[in-house]
Amino acid sequence: MFEALADRLEAVFKTLRGKGRLSEADIDATLREIRLALLEADVALPVVRDFLSGVRERARSAELSRALNPAQQVISIVNEELIRILGGQARRLRFAKNPPSVILLAGLQGSGKTTVAAKLGRWLAKQGHTPVLVAADLQRPNAVEQLQVLGARAEVPVFAPEPGSGVGDPVDVARRGVEFARRRLHDIVVIDTAGRLGVDEDMMRQAMEIRDATEPDEILFVVDAMVGQDAVTTARAFLDGVGFDGVILTKLDGDARGGAALSVASVTGKQILFASTGEKLDDFDVFHPERMASRILGMGDVLTLIEQAQAAFDAEQAERAAQRITAGELTLDDFLEQMTAVRKMGPIANILGMLPGMGQFKDAIAHIDDRDLDRVTAIIRSMTPEERADPKILNGSRRARIARGSGTTVAEVNSLVERFFEARKMMKQFAGMGIPGMRRTTKATKSSKNKKGGKKKGGRPVAARPGTAQGLPSGLGGLPGGVPGGLGGLGFPGGLGFPGRPGIPGGFGLPGGSGLPGLTLPGGSGPSDGAASPEASTRKPPIRRDSEDAD
Repeated sequence: MFEALADRLEAVFKTLRGKGRLSEADIDATLREIRLALLEADVALPVVRDFLSGVRERARSAELSRALNPAQQVISIVNEELIRILGGQARRLRFAKNPPSVILLAGLQGSGKTTVAAKLGRWLAKQGHTPVLVAADLQRPNAVEQLQVLGARAEVPVFAPEPGSGVGDPVDVARRGVEFARRRLHDIVVIDTAGRLGVDEDMMRQAMEIRDATEPDEILFVVDAMVGQDAVTTARAFLDGVGFDGVILTKLDGDARGGAALSVASVTGKQILFASTGEKLDDFDVFHPERMASRILGMGDVLTLIEQAQAAFDAEQAERAAQRITAGELTLDDFLEQMTAVRKMGPIANILGMLPGMGQFKDAIAHIDDRDLDRVTAIIRSMTPEERADPKILNGSRRARIARGSGTTVAEVNSLVERFFEARKMMKQFAGMGIPGMRRTTKATKSSKNKKGGKKKGGRPVAARPGTAQGLPSGLGGLPGGVPGGLGGLGFPGGLGFPGRPGIPGGFGLPGGSGLPGLTLPGGSGPSDGAASPEASTRKPPIRRDSEDAD
């Protein structure tokens, strides 16, 4: 959503690089460009003025550090001011001292309240709570049925009026829902309310009646980030009429300009608590202003990436995989486990977008097809257990059978196997190079000494390939050569992101340390590191869906 704004800001900062100091003219010119960038992103004018005032005051009064160039100084100031207008520090939900806690969702029709109710319920359940969803939207057709379906998918119980009982009273349904939660010992109640096409007296009156009947601990206003300034105007009107305690942003994965996301917290004075970033029920998390500011400025969001990796990677599997790496016993089953974990983390483009410096490869990242991972998974699943454990037995007839079974070509199977052997060789070399924290196992040492007179050819440091970063596998260092041309499958040697454990780099891309799952980026299973295959060049990019379920 913020790609255009990030590009404009990056262009602004480029003009400052190479200058020894910041003059008044430099500051004024930079602020003019930032102002245009924010206005083009549909940020509210009062917010733009407040933001520029803060940046100007700090830029003129700040003592320039000798360790930072002017561009870095401005980026630091802009980053801190972005965090301020986005709400500062993340805020947690307030819960009642005596359960159940009541969370009331309000917003316009089509903003995604019903979907958000299910997502919030699932998120709360993952945090150890026992939520219940209350279907108090009795105005929109099938709203109750939609919440029941989403609740079943989220594995969260739903309290709804009996079918065939007429239109019903949403205030009474909300009240009985709270009583139901109290009887069944649910500690949180999430109430889905009716929306309107605009803020009107009926909407305000119904919201106030439900508020007075249930006495919610949190009233959260759901804002569609793709609507623009209308969302900010609506939020302000609802705040004046009914009041709310926080904001939930939806459809942050859309391609709109995103000015509402940057404006709503500053205009209303209420913090953004959660953000919905996709259609899946798990595409929902706490909104961190500092992380969003970092992503807008092209500095990535490594903390969120690590949290997603922690949730996707199984600790026991990570430990076993790490032991096999150091022992030189890597198998295609390990590949498959890593592929499955990476897929759980979400779209590959989103994962890459969280890494610092990936903005310059956005065009290549936009054409990444997640189905490439599915093809690689199909190839591995078409192998027998013996073939996965020892790919050396894969002769021509076996590879042809695997290609037929997986719906791929023999060339793709060959490429995968070749990449696998390359990855296993690389892992052995890293295990024996004395990398800090990477333990050498007795078994691996003995096996290497028994080959060719006790000399290990891979004992010397591996030279980086042309176009790759020193010491990194080809998948990360080879960008853009590795994206998308070498992206036949994320996770191959360059991309084999084995989970980290204490002392073992988490896949060479992000430090595993302290048991955090590591993630590396695609060298892929493409035919080459730098050039896309003919099949990849003719393959149509996947259709991107930016909208969520209605309301």
